[in-house]
Amino acid sequence: MTETQFIENRTFDEIKVGDTALLVRTLRAEDIQLFAVMSGDVNPAHVDPDYAKSSLFREVIAHGMWGGALISTVLGTQFPGPGTIYVDQSLHFSRPVGIGDTITIRVTAARKFEHNRHIVMDCLCTNQDGLEVISGQAEVLAPREKIKRPRITLPEVQLHDRNARYKQLMALTEGLPRLACAVAHPCDEASLKGALGARDADLIRPLLVGPEAKIRATARTFGLDLNDTQIVDAPHSHAAAAIAVELVRRGEAQALMKGSLHTDELMGEVVSRATGLRTARRISHVFLMDVPAYPHPLFITDAAINIDPTLEDKVDIVQNAIDLCHALGMDRPKVAILSAVETVTPKLRSTLDAAALCKMADRGQITGGELDGPLAFDNAVSLMAARTKGIKSLVAGNAEILVVPDLESGNMLAKQVEYFADGQAAGIVLGAKVPIVLTSRADSMHSRIASCAVAVLVAHHQSRVKAPA
Repeated sequence: MTETQFIENRTFDEIKVGDTALLVRTLRAEDIQLFAVMSGDVNPAHVDPDYAKSSLFREVIAHGMWGGALISTVLGTQFPGPGTIYVDQSLHFSRPVGIGDTITIRVTAARKFEHNRHIVMDCLCTNQDGLEVISGQAEVLAPREKIKRPRITLPEVQLHDRNARYKQLMALTEGLPRLACAVAHPCDEASLKGALGARDADLIRPLLVGPEAKIRATARTFGLDLNDTQIVDAPHSHAAAAIAVELVRRGEAQALMKGSLHTDELMGEVVSRATGLRTARRISHVFLMDVPAYPHPLFITDAAINIDPTLEDKVDIVQNAIDLCHALGMDRPKVAILSAVETVTPKLRSTLDAAALCKMADRGQITGGELDGPLAFDNAVSLMAARTKGIKSLVAGNAEILVVPDLESGNMLAKQVEYFADGQAAGIVLGAKVPIVLTSRADSMHSRIASCAVAVLVAHHQSRVKAPA
């Protein structure tokens, strides 16, 4: 081990009055966030940029005790170091520390007391301009014995703002008119609360379709305010699905949302050739995943509708996902056609489909995205894995859309991302005349509102461009 891999103290006898130790740190936004998480101090002066603009200092500033903690770092790790006991500390805060400021912490031995091994330390923190930020004195009980230990390697900390991408999604809907949305059979807490939550977020104007007495009873039981929300009475869930679809067909609703009924009840009405919402496109589902370890949103399709899609089905599945990305403001999304391997293998139909889809994109049969495949999952999302395999493309390692071979693999992938990788999911069904919010009983309020936001963006995008005929 090198000396930098050790942590070593200075004993009381080794320290002389006037001895000094230094530490230099530059404040990052992550430091403020981590300190807030650790301490629970969410003073908006530190964590709310909008509020900070109107505060005394006109910018986000560090918690005062961030600098104080750095003084403690010097005392506990350098001077005197391990074995030191904090006795007293006084601090005076002269000016704030902003993001990007470089702070020098200087600790100087001012007085020593032989009878109890106490040392009074002068503490001074200055910024990159040499201006005083914090000053004060610390009193410590200095160690008697020499200590030298291997420096502990701390675990890496990765901060993820679980609301950042949600806020970005919601920001895209600002200024758009609310969408009339037929909600089929919202007769339990989760589905009714989700519809009303999207209403309160100014996303949709819900048309609640189902047994009126049951909907009102659910609202009373869970303290939900129906306000002036319209209820369209239907005797049971199957009738609710049929009426909700009919509202869309009549132009009274521009989106459809699943309530507390079985998916096949709703989708059976949607795909009806006589009275449904079919278009020339194959209907498919897309999961929008926010994964902390991935640098951008991830779209997984199809994991909910098409069980074993044919090549022809996959053309529409891919195009639906690309069009969704366009609705969300993504110009040319990167599409990875997944398989178990990254080479075309006749025994694996998914690899043949992937190769065909990529060639179809080359010939203009699929438009608006950058396709590559077949790609194994690791090669699709990891640049290192792609480079190791010698795969060079715009998509490999940077995929934004993952097209899975079949429903089983897609459903397992989406749920693994959600439960093992702490991903958050929203979902939407595309290819019908209107976007369909197909929620699950396990979906959170956050997920339901995000799904409605996606529906709003898709509906308004389709109104600006020619929708599938």
